Amino acid sequence: MKKLEDKVVLITGGAGGIGAGMAHAMAKEGANVVIVDVNEETGRKVEASLQQHSPDSMFIRFDLTKHDELKGLVDQVVEKYGKLNVLVNNAHVSRQIPFMETTRENLDLSFNTGFYPTFYLMQAAVPHLKETKGNIINFASGAGIKGQPTQAAYAAAKEAIRGLTRVTANELGGFGITINLISPIANSEGVQAWAKAHPDMYEGMLAGIPVGRLGDPEEDIGRVAVFLASDDSKYITGQTLMVDGGSIMLH
Repeated sequence: MKKLEDKVVLITGGAGGIGAGMAHAMAKEGANVVIVDVNEETGRKVEASLQQHSPDSMFIRFDLTKHDELKGLVDQVVEKYGKLNVLVNNAHVSRQIPFMETTRENLDLSFNTGFYPTFYLMQAAVPHLKETKGNIINFASGAGIKGQPTQAAYAAAKEAIRGLTRVTANELGGFGITINLISPIANSEGVQAWAKAHPDMYEGMLAGIPVGRLGDPEEDIGRVAVFLASDDSKYITGQTLMVDGGSIMLH
């Protein structure tokens, strides 16, 4: 039996990069995967690819900054499939800017696409996850844990998500809901573009990864997401899993 047989998974930012990698890994393990993204073209391509492994998987075009509509998004998924087992809050948009140049607009972009969708989708999903004793996978970042220069807005939102995750893990564990974080380094399209623009910084990052390579969105990050979404991880909650090749070793 596949690890995620018949589970319903909602993944934000699923049209590319780590989101698409997780979606493929989960679909291959039998999950019905709903990917949410603003990018219609790539979303439809990923949808078609997912349906080769999980015919009932689907893409929903949605702007996560429409916070008042996020409950409706969860309701739409539950109405179609009858339940929700896993929520994956992966989407996040931010700009790299030195701290002294960071504006309210930069902060709003990061929190409106990252923290607030995570917060409101969790609130909308919890009643359904209580019924399935499901789980939530949120995303942290080494930018926040280590304090990466030029990442003030992104790091602040990511650390806010980490705090929220620990609080809700304590509050909701008694309902059978587990909530954990992945802090990844992956060879996504965004990282590839950054590497071309900043080759020296890229080489420096690569040198700081003990295993000597970037993670693969599906095989490395996706497989850990499958573990967290499966019954194999039911005794793990409130944790930050560093899926970064050893780049950061938490104490």
